Amino acid sequence: MYYHSIKKAFLIPVLLIIPFLCNAQEDDLLQELDNLNQNETTYELPAFKALQIGNLQSTKVVDKGDLYLVVAHRFGYLKEGIKEFFGLDQANTKIQLLYGLLPNLQIGVSRDSYEKTYSGTAKYKLYRQSDKIPVNVSLYGSVDINTVLKKSTYPGLKTFDPFSYTTQILVSRRFSEKLSLELAPIFVRHNLQDLNFTQTQTHNQILLGLGGRYKISKRLSINADYAYNFSKDSNSSYKNPFTVGVDIETGGHVFQLLFTNARASSDASFLTETLGDWSKNEISFGFNIVRVF
Repeated sequence: MYYHSIKKAFLIPVLLIIPFLCNAQEDDLLQELDNLNQNETTYELPAFKALQIGNLQSTKVVDKGDLYLVVAHRFGYLKEGIKEFFGLDQANTKIQLLYGLLPNLQIGVSRDSYEKTYSGTAKYKLYRQSDKIPVNVSLYGSVDINTVLKKSTYPGLKTFDPFSYTTQILVSRRFSEKLSLELAPIFVRHNLQDLNFTQTQTHNQILLGLGGRYKISKRLSINADYAYNFSKDSNSSYKNPFTVGVDIETGGHVFQLLFTNARASSDASFLTETLGDWSKNEISFGFNIVRVF
């Protein structure tokens, strides 16, 4: 009887303590889960749905393993009227392949009928907008080769004279469900220039690109981009490129309709060799078609 009394006396406090221990462990576990949730990064949705705002590159990067086919058309000036079918009789076409080589890294090759230009490109997403980082940041570079320039036509032409290089830092932010904006410092290097157009030698040029997207419905947005050239001579024939257009989302893909004063699609050409003047109605219609494989 004495043994059983001791046993009961021991068990009763233990049974009373166990619920408190369980509750304490549960509280500790919930606290640990809360701490883990607080440490997790919450990412914002992409600022732009397409790889380009219009002509200007966006911060979006092709996903690893995806292959994109991009077909870009830029037609003649609308002001040429019905005789040239409002510019549709004249078309510059760029065909481009883009591949997601690594997470956050895409590479690409293209051919633009403007100056029969071949290009190689790369884009790397450095940062993604989140609750810890307020912006998206991507780095972009391209090399363009103007194959219209040939040594048979220009005997003094050197091997790398037809080459142009572009480097861009793309910084964007999704401010709301509808509005996204981008800022892009740009450097362009032309190894060879036509002084009849540039007036002075400006092989190295600094530009600032601005772009934005405003969503007006579930599948439709209005886009615009502009690049100001700080290095351009005041008497240069070239203009700063300005593009407005709409994005139409169709089954996960984006179809872009554009109006622009730039007839080239390759980076160095549209950024620094645009001849169209919006004030003179020198505006071209164009579009970008993207297919993902």
